[in-house]
Amino acid sequence: MGNIFDFEEKIDIAWCPGCGDYSIRKALLEALQELNLKKEKVVLVSGIGQAAKMPQYINTSFFNGLHGRGLPPATAIKACNPELTVIAVGGDGDMYGEGGNHFLHATRRNPDITLFVHENMVYGLTKGQAAPTSRTGMKTPVQVFGVFEKPLNPIALAISLDVTFVARVFCGDIEQTKDVMKKAILHKGFALVDIFQPCVTFNKINTFKWFKDNTYYLSGDYDPSDRTGAFKKSLEEEPFPLGIIYKSDHRTTFEENISVYKNDNSPLYKREFDIKKLEAEINAKV
Repeated sequence: MGNIFDFEEKIDIAWCPGCGDYSIRKALLEALQELNLKKEKVVLVSGIGQAAKMPQYINTSFFNGLHGRGLPPATAIKACNPELTVIAVGGDGDMYGEGGNHFLHATRRNPDITLFVHENMVYGLTKGQAAPTSRTGMKTPVQVFGVFEKPLNPIALAISLDVTFVARVFCGDIEQTKDVMKKAILHKGFALVDIFQPCVTFNKINTFKWFKDNTYYLSGDYDPSDRTGAFKKSLEEEPFPLGIIYKSDHRTTFEENISVYKNDNSPLYKREFDIKKLEAEINAKV
């Protein structure tokens, strides 16, 4: 088994003291270790935000791109080299706000990647504006009279889009967070783990205590393969259910549907292509 320090990047961390992101980082480091993954075979991908700094604090290859644009390069990286374990990371603003359109279409393609979303119900990097998941009535320096929009429900949205692995955890429970992360990484297909993560600086409402008091664990006899039941469960709020809410293996992945991988699943960079033969095959189909 690999050592956790194989993945731990020795670098100053620019999160506020007490930030829930530290717990998520710890859970991710332990998950990567316990899965016995090689750091050379893991790629973290992110956009912009406090959560999107995560790849800089994990000792793997990573791509840090534009705000809301983490999923397109993550999809492309996996498509170019299916041997890699590709993990996208972002905040609720990054993935559900600026990146909402990319989230929708990534689910349609069903790439074999994992998405960890840090949901703290506020924009942490840009000083506390309301996020897509902010609760109605929350007051911020921008929404001075309180948020009036209905908050986005990422779990219900994902299940409605037939995402094949949908889970929610609370970073205050590192063991469950780690366990669900491992199962998400091992899942074949697009996997979403929505992680409740308190922002100790800009969100004084949805604190560690608030998340603990307003969540509950799914029972041992809960069936995550029942999509209708899972969608019904996803609509529950305050308290919110924690655990794997929906899981299925009925969809083929993006990589399996790409013609270039029909008979050869090796990375593109390892192959030699006969351009003229490819052109002839394409022309024959047109």
